[in-house]
Parts: sequence; structure tokens; C-alpha cells
Amino acid sequence: MSPGAALTAGALPGSGFLTGWRERALDLRDLLLGSPGFRRLALRLPFARRIARRETRALFDLCAGFVYSQVLAACVRLDLFVLLRVGPLTAAELAARLDLPEENVLRLLDAAASLRLLSRRAEGRYGLGPLGAVVAGEPGIAAMVRHHEALYRDLADPVALLRAGRGEALSAYWPYAGAAAPAVLGADAVAGYSALMAASQPMVAAEVLDAVRFDRFRCLLDVGGGEGAFLGAVAAAHPSLRLMLFDLPAVADRARARFAGAGLMVGVTGGDFRTDPLPEGADVLSLVRVVHDHDDATALALLRAARRALVPGGTLILAEPMADTAGAEPIGDAYFGLYLLAMGRGRPRTAARLSAMLAEAGFVAPHRVRTRNPLLVRVLLARSPDRSESSVNHA
Repeated sequence: MSPGAALTAGALPGSGFLTGWRERALDLRDLLLGSPGFRRLALRLPFARRIARRETRALFDLCAGFVYSQVLAACVRLDLFVLLRVGPLTAAELAARLDLPEENVLRLLDAAASLRLLSRRAEGRYGLGPLGAVVAGEPGIAAMVRHHEALYRDLADPVALLRAGRGEALSAYWPYAGAAAPAVLGADAVAGYSALMAASQPMVAAEVLDAVRFDRFRCLLDVGGGEGAFLGAVAAAHPSLRLMLFDLPAVADRARARFAGAGLMVGVTGGDFRTDPLPEGADVLSLVRVVHDHDDATALALLRAARRALVPGGTLILAEPMADTAGAEPIGDAYFGLYLLAMGRGRPRTAARLSAMLAEAGFVAPHRVRTRNPLLVRVLLARSPDRSESSVNHA
């Protein structure tokens, strides 16, 4: 192996020794943390006490996390954030409006305040907390919280979910995930998830619009665009851009109605990208929260179809949460890992993995662009080869 190849493979000089030392250090850490005597000692030592307490809190939060999420769910289902957005209220005032016992309302208010969803105000009143104010201002968050009832049902027995490889409630909510022919799904089957995506899409659209310069494009095709919430946001910011949307036929019908109501001229095509070609002629194509819904073979087929649909030199925008986002590792690996398992297909992927798939699909120069909130969405751009570049057949 050449020195360059060794460095590429990570075979740095002495790496075996360093790896062995690190493994022994981790083994020792696990041994100490598993010892009740060591933990008691750590709580007595000033320099270790803060770390021990922090880790204890982190472990308790894992044990109690479901309870925390149910406090949020109760606040959303009771429209508590909507009520308090007008102004602070007392427990007695809220109990009368919610038709609940005042004692139990007070219990919920105190729980929500401890989670920064609410805050205690003067004269026994409660108002929005810093997290509750965000939920009140973003309808998509409340929509996702309501939707999580299906996820919780599938996670009631996580071991059974791991054995089965899919959930019942969530796979039913996303019927295309398990359908052999999703193009034949009717309006009722797609209504629930289409409305959810429309409610949550504006948050993502704002991030993508901030990260990508759309004024340099002529025609945008949004694949898997649902009811058209993303295209609606793009149209508001760039009214001269020609717009097209592709999604399942029943979803496309909902998009047509939405665009007609908004007075937008959008070319809408219904079909299944696994069997139907994508509309051609766009110089930019967006996949917004689409690729992670599919397993590798299907995702790669979608990327290849996108390359064929784009004009030579056209741009692909791939926007979704990614597994290697610094500070958000549990979102990518824990949340989306289990969510997509319950859904029945798809997987969280790192930016590096997605870039490799883009290259395998025939795209040129995949690269990341910065978003303001990478915990919500990250963006990769790639280019379809122009006529002067390689003629290798990637189909």
C-alpha cells in the first residue's frame, strides 16, 4: 500500500497503538461508572461532583423522556399554547376553559413550566415559556406532536418493532411506504400525511430559500412536493421562476387545488417515480425531505431519474435532516432511525453517504451549503453533467 493510500484508509503511523489505548481507556471508564462505590466517591469530590450530577440528570431524562413528551402532547391537544398566546391566565381560568379539575390543570402547568414550555408569572398566572412560544408560532410543530401519537403506539413495544421491521400505526399513516403500487392510492389514503407535510414544510422552506440562490434558475421541478407548500414559498420569493411539481396522482390533485386557490400557475404531474419518468426541462430539481423516506436502491433510482430529468448542467437540491449533524446526533440516529423503521422503509444518512450516492447516480461535484438551522434541515447541491463532460452512462 502506498503512503497516500495508507493515509486515505486512516492507517496513520501508530494508529493501532492509539486505538488500543483508547479502547482500554473506554473499558476502564465503563468499569468505573458501573461501580456504585466509584459513583459515591465522585459525588464527594468537588471536581467530579458536577460531572456526576450532569450524567445522572442525563440518564434520568432518558428514563423520563416519554413523560416529558406526553406533557407537550397534552399542552398541544388542549390548545394550551394557543390560549396563552393571547396572554397569561391562572389555573382556575384555564380549568374553566378546558373543563378539567383545577388541581390537575395546575399539575400540568407546573410540569410544562419545568420543561420551559410555560413560565410562571405574577399573581399565580402562567404564560408561554421560551419553548412554548416557539410551538405557538410554528403550527407545523403542533401538527407533528399530534401525529406522534401513531409513533408512540408503535414504540410501546420497541423490541417487537425491531423484530417486525415495521410498525402498524405509522406504516398505515404513510400508506405509500408499504404499497406495491402507490400510484393507485386514493384521496382518503393520502389526505392525512399530505396535510401534515403541508403544515410542517414552511419551516424547512425558509431554510432552503435562505441557503440557495434561486434567482439564477429558470425552471424548478419539485419531486415529492406534496400539496405544494415548498413551491408556494418559492413562488412568493421568486415570482418569475417557472414551477413544476411531481407526486403521486392523489397528492397531485391536492396540489392542483392548493395552487388554484392561491392563483399560482404550476405544472403538476401525477405519477410514481419508480415506474414513471419525471417531467423534463427544469434547470433545478428539488428533493425536500424525500430521499430519507426510501431505502438505498429506491433512493438511488430516484437520484438517477432526477439526473435524467434535469437539463445538462442543471442543479439538484437535496434537503433533509442528516445523521452526522454536529450536536444533533440523537435526532438523526435515534429519532429518525426508529421513526423510519416504524414507517416501514427509509433510513437516516450522513452527508458523506448522500454525496456518494449522488456521485453514483451520475451527478457532478456534490457539496454542502450552510443552513441557518442544520438541526432542522441540511442542504446538498449537485450538478448534472453538461455536454462537455464525461459521456459515461450512469443510467
